[in-house]
Amino acid sequence: MTNPRSAKGYNKLSDLKIRRLKGPGLHSDGNNLYLAVDPSGAKRWVFKYRWKQPGVSGAGRPREMGLGSFNKVSLQKAREKAAQALELLGEGKDPLAAKHTVVVVPTFAELADQWIEERTPFVRSGKSVDRWKRSLHTYAAKLGDLRVDQIGVDEVLGALKPMWTSKAHSAKLTRSYVEKVLDVAKVRGFRSGENPARWKGHLEHLLVATPKLQRGHQRAVPYAAVPGIVARLQVMDSVSAWALEFQILHALRPGNVYGARWSEFDMDRRIWTIPGNAMKAGREHQLPLGERALEVLQKAALLRQPDSDLVFHGQKLGRPLSNMAFVMLLRRLGVDATAHGFRSCFRDWAGEETDYPRDLVEMQMAHAVGDESERAYRRMKALERRRPLMADWEIFCLGRKEALPEPANDRIAAQDVVSQARTSSELQ
Repeated sequence: MTNPRSAKGYNKLSDLKIRRLKGPGLHSDGNNLYLAVDPSGAKRWVFKYRWKQPGVSGAGRPREMGLGSFNKVSLQKAREKAAQALELLGEGKDPLAAKHTVVVVPTFAELADQWIEERTPFVRSGKSVDRWKRSLHTYAAKLGDLRVDQIGVDEVLGALKPMWTSKAHSAKLTRSYVEKVLDVAKVRGFRSGENPARWKGHLEHLLVATPKLQRGHQRAVPYAAVPGIVARLQVMDSVSAWALEFQILHALRPGNVYGARWSEFDMDRRIWTIPGNAMKAGREHQLPLGERALEVLQKAALLRQPDSDLVFHGQKLGRPLSNMAFVMLLRRLGVDATAHGFRSCFRDWAGEETDYPRDLVEMQMAHAVGDESERAYRRMKALERRRPLMADWEIFCLGRKEALPEPANDRIAAQDVVSQARTSSELQ
């Protein structure tokens, strides 16, 4: 066992000094407490010491114990934790071993902050983060100071009921986020049993059901299944798979993708303009192009057929994909839905998981909103407002790719398609 260091030379750091620190390294505060600055600029507290079992000779082995991120643990709190560790050393106990044997159950607010922080790097729009914070810290404020193992059905209902009918959409979002945080609490061992915020078979019997957006007659999967389907489409790497992914990313009707022409795309401005004669309502429709959409177009451009303006071509030269292409593709994937049904997935996702105005969602789907003059005005103003909406949808669609296995028989090599296209061109 090593003796705690003396109090001489402690409290070397200050908040001002910490803010001025630049470059990676270890910065001592004294009494075994250090601020570690990583190459990425992230700052964290560490407690460095030497440890040996009582009665064992020698200086002991160097050890390091993390005390938390600087963003979450203040300088004063870090000093308190270091003092506790020094006290354990003085008692002949290993602070790191003691830390691992004690499970500190966080409050709902603390775990919610961790949940938000872990997901923030993966969203492009700050609107998602703002929505999470508003739901978990403002609307679910009654849960904030409770330990996650103390939250039951009564506590969840106490947070949701006051807003369930007056702010129905926000209340539904809040419930879903609370459920996710409590799921994390269970996985990390902070609580056990059923999730008190679960809706199906649980809160649906205790809260009045609020109206949902109509799904329509087209068969659709739950929107939560979309990332898995998109991941399998990317594994297949064929023209029909690219086209179906492209349709999903834009929440369009299949016919708009079958008939897509290179002349409709402005790559510099990242805009896809579909002429009125190709739209069901007979009006020109503009859509923002996201990063993944551009990648799909780049792939399709490698197989562009001579003297053809079609983006997604079929097996015959100069001919579009068959209108059965998506039907057969979904059947091959074992998905009991129509390609058109993915529009419902997008609309349900936007209604359940976001705060974007419904009018904006309907405009992306080329549904009529307002009278003719109002629609003309909205078309001029809403394109750029739809970019973050579609960026968030794209992020959602691509979100679970790494977690899915690759079906061995679903890969169609791109070079084979290239070879087929060249052969067709040579035969013409």
